Amino acid sequence: MIQLTDKISNEKALQNAVDRFKERKIILPTFEQQRNPELIPEKIKQQLKNIGLWEINPLNLFRITWKNEPKESGGLYGNVNYLELPKEITGVDAKIVLLVGKWFPTGAHKVGAAYGCLAPRITTGEYDPTYHKAVWPSTGNYCRGGAFDSKLMGTDSVAILPEEMSQERFTWLRDEIGSEVIATPGCESNVKEIYDKCWEIRRTRPDCMIFNQFEEFGNAIWHYHTTGSAIEEVYNAVKTKNGKLAAYVSATGSAGTIAAGDYLRTIAPHLKVVASEALQCPTLLRNGFGGHRIEGIGDKHVPWIHNVKNTDMVTAIDDEDCMRILRLFNEPEGLAYLKETGIDPEVIETLHLIGISGIGNVLSAIKTAKYYEMTEDDVIITVATDSADMYKSRLQEQTAEKGNYSTLQAAKDMEKCIMGTTTDHLKELGYYDRKNIHNLKYFTWIEQQAKELEDLNQMWDDRQLWPSIFNQVHRWDELINEFNERTGLLK
Repeated sequence: MIQLTDKISNEKALQNAVDRFKERKIILPTFEQQRNPELIPEKIKQQLKNIGLWEINPLNLFRITWKNEPKESGGLYGNVNYLELPKEITGVDAKIVLLVGKWFPTGAHKVGAAYGCLAPRITTGEYDPTYHKAVWPSTGNYCRGGAFDSKLMGTDSVAILPEEMSQERFTWLRDEIGSEVIATPGCESNVKEIYDKCWEIRRTRPDCMIFNQFEEFGNAIWHYHTTGSAIEEVYNAVKTKNGKLAAYVSATGSAGTIAAGDYLRTIAPHLKVVASEALQCPTLLRNGFGGHRIEGIGDKHVPWIHNVKNTDMVTAIDDEDCMRILRLFNEPEGLAYLKETGIDPEVIETLHLIGISGIGNVLSAIKTAKYYEMTEDDVIITVATDSADMYKSRLQEQTAEKGNYSTLQAAKDMEKCIMGTTTDHLKELGYYDRKNIHNLKYFTWIEQQAKELEDLNQMWDDRQLWPSIFNQVHRWDELINEFNERTGLLK
């Protein structure tokens, strides 16, 4: 049976963690404080006024929230950071709104997903920061977020990611964090190679604890509560008088972010939860495989933590469209063309907030709006996990490969890649379509990763399992408060 992380397992390791945190003045925020930063103690807020967003300072654990003030240094908190795209860009009547991940430390929301995995292990004594190293296997931002959190929590990290990921990731991990970095063969979709390296580490390095985002429920739990509640706030801010929360779109990736859809279902039962993936690797859509360039949505398998019963549709996006739109939204000639078409300059200035996977999410949202014939009263919310700042080297590669960008190319990209979005390469899922996808977990998780068949069946059959998994966060907050009490740092 799947076990919850809700009890202290090793008092000695827990005391080691308390001593380490007390020595280094590390305070853990509760998950409730990440949802509602107004609950953060005033003395911590005052200290944050002198700390940079990406600074290696334990107090930046209190900036793991969607509500950071959008500034590089000294910011506190406000409303959820989001971006609404007008019809002039999307070509559809439905409101398409993105939560913006740029204003998290590291520039992506994955610091939150990683916190949801590491913090409960520390406060239950399962992870000893004086002995263990935290291993963060990832196809992108998760290992960056995990390495950052590890550094702030006074422990060492090992980052594992494919060798073909953008160089910005490798440079930052090595030079800024000092993490051990392991580059595995392949590109974005080469997840099995990452898993193989994890098995090698399990066999040879007993001091390493692996936090595999694809199987760590803390990843999904953080998004269920923190991202889910942020989306609810944004929806209430943008909805019309007759509006409804019509759809939530998320790249499947590790199936962490899409878990916000489970929360949203509790407030909007009619909601369509849409999983987005790359057309070059349509795992959910067609049991497909292949390599692609939409960084951050690793695939070729179904994540263990994906509650497939809650997914209504699968869409597949051509990575070439994403790369072309990346240039349209960031090259000076592209921005000039958008301005000439009459798009609000203030909107144009925000487009750099959408990274490659965010662009894929936007295209999936457009497909969703067209398929369901949505109107101006319908709100579709999705996520810009990171910003174009993470992909400057990709823009340089595109210029080297295809030449300098032009307004003519911008017009072509706008017409073909956005306005030309159609309802092909998607599937609305029935009950047995969902079950087919769920059953694919067997081949990765039972045959390769040594999970129990009983647990796989429980995920599908036990209707109380997922609510109990998601709601253990309340126990985690009790453990965090007890841990902080033992360090005495909030007194």
